[in-house]
Amino acid sequence: MLIKQQIIEKLKINHQAFLDFVISLNEKDFLLAVNNKWTAGQQLKHICLSVSPVAMGLQLPVFFLKLLFGKANRPSKTYEGLVAKYNDKLQNGGVASARFVPKSVSFQQRQHFVKKLNASVKQLCKNVNGFSEAQLDTYIIPHPLLGKITVREMLYFTAHHVAHHQQLILQSLGR
Repeated sequence: MLIKQQIIEKLKINHQAFLDFVISLNEKDFLLAVNNKWTAGQQLKHICLSVSPVAMGLQLPVFFLKLLFGKANRPSKTYEGLVAKYNDKLQNGGVASARFVPKSVSFQQRQHFVKKLNASVKQLCKNVNGFSEAQLDTYIIPHPLLGKITVREMLYFTAHHVAHHQQLILQSLGR
């Protein structure tokens, strides 16, 4: 089980690696769409659309999270367990729900979404610090594909999700 500081570091490292990679792409690679898959720009926007609500949700007081979503009735999964559950959902046809499907992104919009994602990740990490280790496992929040998961599991997902989408871009580019 990763502790809070390890999770924050994983969030920062994985998102920075993704941003560095996206920034390194030339316009052709940034806009490349293979087999009707998302472009790197759309992947970037999707990550922005995914991280922002988590960051905002974790600004809520814990009593409000409890009131809205309840408390966990099981221990948090490990990072590896959460990743396995996510991969299983994907293999069984799981896809992003409509609000997380990005519209096209121009090369000129790249910097806007880079700044937006940086700000969301910074806010998310700040908000995580407001939780105790026990609270990360006590409170649950909804995930559109995984259902209600603990705050710790949502953070695991968020750290893994960005790396997953970086791999998808690499696959599209044939790397």
